[in-house]
Amino acid sequence: MNRLAHEASPYLRQHRDNPVDWYPWGEEAFARARDADRPLLLSVGYSACHWCHVMAHESFEDPDTAAVMNELFVNVKVDREERPDVDAVYMDAVQAMSGQGGWPMTVFLAPSGEPFFAGTYFPKRSTHGRPGFVELLRAVDEAWRDKRTELLDQASRIAGAIKEKASLTSGDDAGTLSPSLLEGAYAVLRAGFDAEWGGFGGPPKFPMTSNVELLLRAHAHNRAPETLVLVTTTLDAMAEGGIYDHLGGGFSRYSVDSTWTVPHFEKMLYDQATLTRAYLHGWQVTGSPSYRQVVDETVGYVLRQLRSPEGGICSAEDADSEGVEGKFYVWSLDEVAAIGGEHAVEWYGVTAGGNFEGSNILRRPRGASLLRPDDVETARSALFEARETRVRPGLDDKVITEWNAMFVSALAEAAAALDRDDWRVAAVEVGRFLLASLRDERGRWLRSWQADAGARHLAYAVDYAWLVDAFTRLAELTGEAEWVTHARAAADDLVELFWDDDEGGVFTTGHDGERLIVRQKDTFDGASPSANSVAATALLRLGALTGDEAYTARGAAIVTLLAPMMAGHPAAFTHALGAVDLVLSGPTEIVITGDRPDLLQPVREHFLPNAVLAWGQPYDSPLWEGREPDRAYVCHDYTCQLPASDIETLLRQLG
Repeated sequence: MNRLAHEASPYLRQHRDNPVDWYPWGEEAFARARDADRPLLLSVGYSACHWCHVMAHESFEDPDTAAVMNELFVNVKVDREERPDVDAVYMDAVQAMSGQGGWPMTVFLAPSGEPFFAGTYFPKRSTHGRPGFVELLRAVDEAWRDKRTELLDQASRIAGAIKEKASLTSGDDAGTLSPSLLEGAYAVLRAGFDAEWGGFGGPPKFPMTSNVELLLRAHAHNRAPETLVLVTTTLDAMAEGGIYDHLGGGFSRYSVDSTWTVPHFEKMLYDQATLTRAYLHGWQVTGSPSYRQVVDETVGYVLRQLRSPEGGICSAEDADSEGVEGKFYVWSLDEVAAIGGEHAVEWYGVTAGGNFEGSNILRRPRGASLLRPDDVETARSALFEARETRVRPGLDDKVITEWNAMFVSALAEAAAALDRDDWRVAAVEVGRFLLASLRDERGRWLRSWQADAGARHLAYAVDYAWLVDAFTRLAELTGEAEWVTHARAAADDLVELFWDDDEGGVFTTGHDGERLIVRQKDTFDGASPSANSVAATALLRLGALTGDEAYTARGAAIVTLLAPMMAGHPAAFTHALGAVDLVLSGPTEIVITGDRPDLLQPVREHFLPNAVLAWGQPYDSPLWEGREPDRAYVCHDYTCQLPASDIETLLRQLG
């Protein structure tokens, strides 16, 4: 076994038996590169990545390829989920050099850490215009020996470009927060909308739930039926497609086609969190029982399959089982007919030829309700039980602070809106697990936990931002003041450790973190929201709950910093634009005093994206001052309406 045997990451440990002399990221590898006068070969991936496994099987497990790697390079393996800072820096290099990115990521570095050549997947042998991996290794080594000056000059230029990209200055170019930002984003989303299959743009199709959330916000303002069509078409099509697990609940990471039929089969925790929220909000707006069922089944999947015995939520399930992509999920016609009968064959569109490499990925009939007829539900249950006897995909059992907090936020909202006490208990348990297990002895939050190794790596800004959001949502769910205290502590640390006093916004890494070749800011919203987007929203909401203008000012400063980029590229900032909407519209503060569940539940059931809710135990906030018992108070723009004592008055005040 190599050095990776002692790492906490399941992804790194997957490579512990490779004949490659792997190093984990750290000074030992860089010192070895300096001493041996060799470049480093940095390989970045993650446990549920199908093509990462392909490259590992083809090259890293091959003794001949490994011998070349060991002879010519110092080889470093990184789990992008543990070290998003390392991943982000060198992904910028990959995109700068190749025009595209992805995983596995392969980067060649000088011993200084500066990249001079980069790409993604390289096959063992040359094919489809890609050089073979061994061929590439020898070419890079030859260039390092014979053209080092040119390589180092190129590395310096690339590092400079990464640093320039990382710089966000407001100054004279400071943006104006105006409705035009939201209108521009709305126009871009409408223009890119797939009217037949939902979603935005062509394949590969990612759920991009922050787009859906922004459209739901737009609908809350304009009440336009065509706005809601963009949302419902997308939510319906994803829930019909193969990207959704119709037997066990939960979503795969993305679809390779326009119709959401063929997914990359890995299931990531962050997708379950964001999609739970999107379908919950879709249910709040439309009342669709289909959307509620998706929420039920997705949360059920996470709590059944991803919750660790110790209390945290594991990161992901792999795309592969028994070395074959999607094997756990696909079916033959004979299997479905024998187990589920003709009703299942018809409902799930099963054919002899299949829709994926001769097998069938189950999908629901277009336009049919997700609510299954009784005979189909009986068949679904039988198919699910039969599938449970198969070898499950590999589980990445590390617990990521960011993704757990993200799921707690979604689960807390869902538990409140759907009045699910079991989900309330689960959300609180995960929150308490994070408090107990993901901090060091000084109280500094950490990024990742694994049962055999404990917690490791300093947490990043995005971890802190989601913790602020999760703790405020737990306060709104439980009515317990301690969660506001935890939210304030996380917010204070977020500002102290990550705030850029010169330009504003939060850096990815803390002032106490490792210094890479550049200190970046996470700004673009992709498959999951950026650190700055989440921080802006979380700080604005916490400011509204506590009356602390310092939090509100920091949240507003972040979106003001991002405003020029949002104006030019609104589709890359759809979560941040939700924070813009919160600034422009202003928060609605709702306070419910005494024991009034009859007033509490109607508030929770409605989609109120810019509202915060205080109830239960009072805490230090102007929201609680001078309140009569057993009343609801609705406040906006520093003005409160008359106290409401009945549901009709409260709903009228909420609009």
